Amino acid sequence: MLNKQRLNSEALTWRCDPSQFNFKTTAEIPPLEETVGQDRALEAIDFGLGIKNNGFNLFILGQPGSGRSSTIKKILADRSMDKPVPDDWCYVYGFEDAVGPQYIRLPAGKGHELKKDVDRLVERLSEDVPKSFESKEFAEQKKKIAVIHQDKKKKLFQQLEQEALEKSFALQQVASGFILVPLKNKQPLSPQDYDKLSSQEKTWFETKGNELQERIDEVLSQVRQLEEELREKTLEMGKDVLLYTIGHLFAELEKKYQEFIQVLRHFNQCKKDIINQIEELRTQKAPQLSIAGLGSGPQEPSFDRYRINLLIDNTQLRGAPVIYEANPTYFNVFGRIEHIIQMGSATTNFQMIKPGALHRANGGYLILDCREVLFNLFTYEALKRCLRNHEIKLEDMSEQYRLIATASLKPQPIPLNCKIILIGTPILYYLLFQLDPDFRKYFKVKVDFDQMMKNTRENIQLYALFIGTKCTEENLVHFDPAAVARTVEYSARLIEDQRHFSSSFSDITDLIREAAYYAEHEADDKVTSHHVERALESRIYRSNKLEERIREMITDNTIFIDTEGSVVGQVNGLSVYQLGDYSFGMPARVTVRTFLGKGGMINIEREAKLSGPIHDKGILILSGFFGERYARDKQLALSASICFEQSYSGVEGDSASSTELYGLLSSLSGLPIKQEIAVTGSVNQHGQIQAIGGVNQKIEGFYAVCKIKGLTGNQGVIIPEANRKNLMLKAETIAAVERGEFHVWSIETIDQGIEILTGTSSGERQEDGSWPVGTVNDLVNKQLIKMARISEKSIMTTKKRKIRRRS
Repeated sequence: MLNKQRLNSEALTWRCDPSQFNFKTTAEIPPLEETVGQDRALEAIDFGLGIKNNGFNLFILGQPGSGRSSTIKKILADRSMDKPVPDDWCYVYGFEDAVGPQYIRLPAGKGHELKKDVDRLVERLSEDVPKSFESKEFAEQKKKIAVIHQDKKKKLFQQLEQEALEKSFALQQVASGFILVPLKNKQPLSPQDYDKLSSQEKTWFETKGNELQERIDEVLSQVRQLEEELREKTLEMGKDVLLYTIGHLFAELEKKYQEFIQVLRHFNQCKKDIINQIEELRTQKAPQLSIAGLGSGPQEPSFDRYRINLLIDNTQLRGAPVIYEANPTYFNVFGRIEHIIQMGSATTNFQMIKPGALHRANGGYLILDCREVLFNLFTYEALKRCLRNHEIKLEDMSEQYRLIATASLKPQPIPLNCKIILIGTPILYYLLFQLDPDFRKYFKVKVDFDQMMKNTRENIQLYALFIGTKCTEENLVHFDPAAVARTVEYSARLIEDQRHFSSSFSDITDLIREAAYYAEHEADDKVTSHHVERALESRIYRSNKLEERIREMITDNTIFIDTEGSVVGQVNGLSVYQLGDYSFGMPARVTVRTFLGKGGMINIEREAKLSGPIHDKGILILSGFFGERYARDKQLALSASICFEQSYSGVEGDSASSTELYGLLSSLSGLPIKQEIAVTGSVNQHGQIQAIGGVNQKIEGFYAVCKIKGLTGNQGVIIPEANRKNLMLKAETIAAVERGEFHVWSIETIDQGIEILTGTSSGERQEDGSWPVGTVNDLVNKQLIKMARISEKSIMTTKKRKIRRRS
């Protein structure tokens, strides 16, 4: 059995043949133009970018280093060049009934042109409008209208004076208006003379005075009408002058932009607003006192509200925009409205509206990191609102937290036409898909980047192209065929599979850089397999301090691990320690003690709350195995305690379940287990050995301990047959196997393993249900029968004692 299950050195790894490469160094081969090993993802990307329906945005899921970001950026960079350049977007002042600033949409480049033209227009308005009211023609026309109205007022007052004289009154003008002075013989009466008049005369004066007062009020009303007419005529004249002044300034632009209705509408609203502000424009503002730190107020009329806020300028763009926002805060993605603090209050206007990444990507593609989006408040929900409403709405998020609503700008939302690409890990995708009903509506295209690709000749050649491309891009020393082959082998080792390579190219890229460093350090003109090996060894040395400390503790017997001899109920199990980016295997002593009872399998780790649920499941499976194999004709009167000796931290996984089962069989049969052999593998209730993870680290970990303690030629590791394809052992371990100093066995059943460990046949069940005499199963079965009889006898004795006590 030992030889039958033993693996030869060729089965312990996969070798890449350097002779298949037709180059001396990778400098001779062309650059890589495609993404390697991601056919499924590339097809999904092509579909997602091609479909135009709403909601078909992309979520690219994969592990960091799988080329998610670089692939989509490269594809979009090429694809965007064939797309039309999107329009420019401008914001203008919101006139009349507009809720806030309004947008103007123009073909690419026209926005920049419009802004330049309007800036020049505003400059000319600032120069020409004030001058139009200072011209000699305007002053003469204004004076002429004033003289005409002054003559009309003069005639009204003359008629009033004449009427007053005819009724023996004189008019005197005072600050508050007019007063009536009685006349007698055309001479004014003093108050004393008026008092001397008879009552009949006083009555006559009072009657005439009342009539004249009504007439005065009537004349004053006519005067006010004349003054209003004067103001209106002056205003109309001013409007005519102003309209003439600005008309020719706008006419040229209206002709230039006659195809754009929004621009023409804006120009018309500007002209109306200028005319409506004629009073402010006619009156030059007086200089204001300057307060230290606050500046002085404007002295000239301002036309800034007619300027253009060029939000998005695509003048320099070629093709559709591809925007990657590394820090997707709400303001970075959706834009912001800036404010200026003056005298303790914040002020803003439409020219202080700033675009976000979504504005810049409109008409193209926006790439966001899902993790960063979820970390930033409001961003994810606001993104979904934009996709739901097909518009970019710029809001002041602080309004939601104010107790009192304040007036703020509400820019008109801009229509959204953009393909959103989220990049994240699989766990983020599945959590969002499960917990957010909206997620599946707006991200319908799943782009799944694989962690591995098939081991084919074509992919090996692509790996060589990738290595050559990286060396060229980063100006590194190029690789020779042997170095390329060793790098490809390392790729298979990364995922522990002889049939596949890793598609985590960030790890491969780092190895390329490190190997190139050592080649340069040794002044070599090319990277050889020696440099790749040195880079790998240096990586391990930088990270394996704890591994060496544990190994030292095993060597000086601080941690008990035997690599020689045989012990009943004691097995060398294998575990993997994961320390960030470095993992290593190490043996662990598992002891089993069996005794009479009904307690079943007692997992000491579980009782101490040091085991995980998967490990507990593995222990429970052992009960099923014993019940199916040994309890068909009897009850089990078995209690067993299982312990990972000197384990003071959590234990998880079921890879030690076969180890624990071997210990149980040894304890019950009394057959000692060879301590020179370590075991790994999970087991099911039928006794079949199942695959586990970390098989290479486990084998190499036990080999390292055996090497320190001394190789005997009998040491080795038992692994599941299902893990044979995962073997990618280091050259040192393989060399030891070739020399016969170390061994690896692969098994499919627990019976095969116990035979290797004890040197005794496991035995097959016979037709009568018994086992061949002297086999492992026979010894276990006899011991269980013995324990069952003792248990039954004990129960009967207890019952008899109870009967005696009653009697």
